[in-house]
Amino acid sequence: MERKPLHHRLNRPLSRREMLEVCRCGFGSLAFMGMMGGMAAGCKPSSRPASPKEVLEQLAKTPHFVPKAKNVIFLYMDGGVSQVDSFDPKPRLERENGQDPKFKVDATQFNDNGKILMSPWKFKQYGECGMPVSELFPHIATCVDDLALIRSMVSNFPEHTNANYFLHTGSGLQGRPSMGAWINYGLGSENSNLPGYVVLDGGLIPPGGVDNFKNGFLPADYQASIMKAGDEPVANINPYDAEGRPQREKLDFIRELDQSRLGAVGTADAVEAAISNYELAYRMQSSVPELTEFQAETDATKRLYGLFSDDPNTRNYGAQCLMARRLVERGVRFVELTCPMVGRGVDRWDQHSNLKDGHERNAHAVDQPIAGLLKDLKSRGLLEETLVVWSGEFGRTPFAQGSDGRDHNPSAFSMWMAGAGIRGGTIYGQTDDYGYRVVENPVSIHDLHATILHLLGVDHFHLTYHFGGRDFRLTDVHGNVVKSVLS
Repeated sequence: MERKPLHHRLNRPLSRREMLEVCRCGFGSLAFMGMMGGMAAGCKPSSRPASPKEVLEQLAKTPHFVPKAKNVIFLYMDGGVSQVDSFDPKPRLERENGQDPKFKVDATQFNDNGKILMSPWKFKQYGECGMPVSELFPHIATCVDDLALIRSMVSNFPEHTNANYFLHTGSGLQGRPSMGAWINYGLGSENSNLPGYVVLDGGLIPPGGVDNFKNGFLPADYQASIMKAGDEPVANINPYDAEGRPQREKLDFIRELDQSRLGAVGTADAVEAAISNYELAYRMQSSVPELTEFQAETDATKRLYGLFSDDPNTRNYGAQCLMARRLVERGVRFVELTCPMVGRGVDRWDQHSNLKDGHERNAHAVDQPIAGLLKDLKSRGLLEETLVVWSGEFGRTPFAQGSDGRDHNPSAFSMWMAGAGIRGGTIYGQTDDYGYRVVENPVSIHDLHATILHLLGVDHFHLTYHFGGRDFRLTDVHGNVVKSVLS
């Protein structure tokens, strides 16, 4: 039988045929799943029984085919890492350093285009695959046999805000659902006590703001829950009432008020989301404090992530990476990490000047924690079911902006993936001798999204949502799975 698009069936009344389709395992199992708090629907145990609506919703969230990955950790390198200084060495830049570019230069963000600028860092080959990595990432370099490096990424936008929206939502305009929201909508969380989509705020919300993480036209409860580093990652996570009963009674009263309003106005996404979020927040009070307690982690694990580093930025990002591992361990479907604020005068990875100091500070903050995350996931058997994605929104120019910076370059940049379903030690795509433009196997943002969904067992053509008179999808009308990087 042909697979139907994976619509969110609870946005409208179920037809008799759809009701029988989602309940084909028998009505008795619905009651069983309700008593088990959703465990039979693929969720970890809940503190309360699942409602019939929640059971039906979870049944509708099934992959199209057997997935390689259960969870995604997105290591977002906000600002745009220079590809020719990280994973795409270009000896010609050294030979022509200080000369005028011999190629046509496209318009750049600031059009302050200088001479060819060689990389300040040396490259060395690592691992059995011999993948070249610069001195910026000595720790990640030890993990290259687990990485699939794509050197031929391209973006449609040269400016941060639009490029961020494009990377996160598949559209350069504000208002579309983020990748994490689509995955949460399509598959949901495996833990009913935690959100399906979490953003760990390292201190810098990217250009474009929280709309990079929003639900867009999807129901409101699919947007990201933003957690901060520290003892209280979520405001008011500790209950004010010493006993749970008074708070439960208050929530029940609020729920009754909301449901009475819902009955008066009919289907209202905002009201339904408010009811769902109140309940989720209540359940999070019992799970988030334990999640953020690192006392149970060994000193060896903390050291692996850089939690004993002399650099506070490394400690900050290391705590985020360790939190990401703990979140996917507990069934959170999609976790995104934003960059830390590494110091005054250093703007993320966006070095229009002072390239050497800025890139070195950013790299020192994230290099050890990311390598620690990969090694820790692998040692626990979690890398086999977790997809780790490392990328910024675009790359940098091979010629200088001013004398010691690089401007934005959407025509070529590097990113990598590791973990579930990825062919480690792979290099895919190629740029020209300057690292300026892609000359072989270009990969678009839509292709990246299609590949991520494919690894999660979702056909990107069939994950749709009806809005504004047509069916939308994360990849719009584009996207091809990059099969060459898959195992």
